[in-house]
Amino acid sequence: MIPLQAMKIAEIVGGTLHGDDVTVTQAPVINSRLAIAGSIFLAIKGENVDGHDFVEDARAHGAVLALASKAVPGPHIVVDDVIVAVGKLANYVREQLPNLTVIAITGSQGKTTTKELLASVLSSIAQTAAPSGNFNNDLGMPISLLECTEQTRYCVVEMGARHEGDIAKLAAIAVPNIGVVLKVGSAHKGEFGSVEAIARTKSELISALTPSAVAILGTYDDFTPKMASLHSGKSSLFGETSSCDIRAKDIEFREGRAHFDLVTPEGRTAVGLRIVGLHQVANALAVAAVATELGLSLDQIASGLSTAESGAKWRMEIIELPQLLLINDAYNASPESMVAALGTLALFAQERGGESWAFLGKMHELGESSQSDHAAIGTLASELGIDHLVCVNAPEYASSAENGSLTTIHLCASKDEASAIARNINEGDVVLVKASRSEKLEELAQMISVQWSERMAAE
Repeated sequence: MIPLQAMKIAEIVGGTLHGDDVTVTQAPVINSRLAIAGSIFLAIKGENVDGHDFVEDARAHGAVLALASKAVPGPHIVVDDVIVAVGKLANYVREQLPNLTVIAITGSQGKTTTKELLASVLSSIAQTAAPSGNFNNDLGMPISLLECTEQTRYCVVEMGARHEGDIAKLAAIAVPNIGVVLKVGSAHKGEFGSVEAIARTKSELISALTPSAVAILGTYDDFTPKMASLHSGKSSLFGETSSCDIRAKDIEFREGRAHFDLVTPEGRTAVGLRIVGLHQVANALAVAAVATELGLSLDQIASGLSTAESGAKWRMEIIELPQLLLINDAYNASPESMVAALGTLALFAQERGGESWAFLGKMHELGESSQSDHAAIGTLASELGIDHLVCVNAPEYASSAENGSLTTIHLCASKDEASAIARNINEGDVVLVKASRSEKLEELAQMISVQWSERMAAE
């Protein structure tokens, strides 16, 4: 963060300073243990924890100022709403950095992976800010911006939404130079009511772009390419058809990773991804489209994509156990991401020659289509030839199971029951564990891993 006096911060956020006019030099933190010398602590009152109770701990770790909604020990600024205040501060800092290029990414899936890929590519040529984790809301996105300094050349931010208008607010704070929409899907359809409403919300990013900004649009659904009409400036399409400005040709799947020829206006070259899954091609193309607009050469882009690795926890995390491959994708789930994960599982199993096991928990926030969406994934598992479909407290996946299917269906009421089923896994098999975050299926992945390791050690 750029250095600012507490009095100036109070002016920016419309708050009242109490205590000394200290100098802030580091970005805000919401966890008191993560405070460092010169940082601001955000005292946010949540459902279960009140940040005001941790102000003194933050000070002990080095925080020099607190942003709060009531009086607390030490120098602090009192505001009506801490989250709104952080947004105002982030927008001010953004305006003070005219040489900073902000790239905003939204979409129903792939935001975090694309952010990490892009940060890896851009970091090879200039200082880039792209905080790890899922910082895509009205608190996380401003914090991401506030990590920038005068030396930061690029800032990559995610923009998520729970309601229409959310992304418009985030875009007004960040003022992106480049806006990326990956794909419109059915994740959170239960909250928005329809895919059309989700598309309108994602399109808020493109509508907010200034004429000098660039819109980067995927071609993996019917809605996203049409968003070009909402922007008076330049738009660039990425995908796998000849009509795309940035595209992939001759896609192959080897050892769980996608290999393809990247085609840009500069030419054509080979890319071999290190991250798992054919669905990562779309994310890589989005990165290539942004990097092309920023003037990186084709060789720089291809090299960056071919060496980048994702550190996103529980997102297609590959765990190589003795004679067993475990794919932990327990961070989130939507129909689209389930399709991608099952396809990857099937291809892995084909390569390795063992059986495929899909341990699937519920997908949340799908609204009225939840039953049919789960049933469709169960049907897909059968069509892909998945050998074992283990429904973990999610019998909906088996509701459309057809007689004669080669997929064996296991209905489990709990993670413990699923762990017991996992004792039937054999050497050479491939296992996928996936569900919405609230199902906590990473616990099942850990149970299977420990169970298998103990079994191998005993043999």
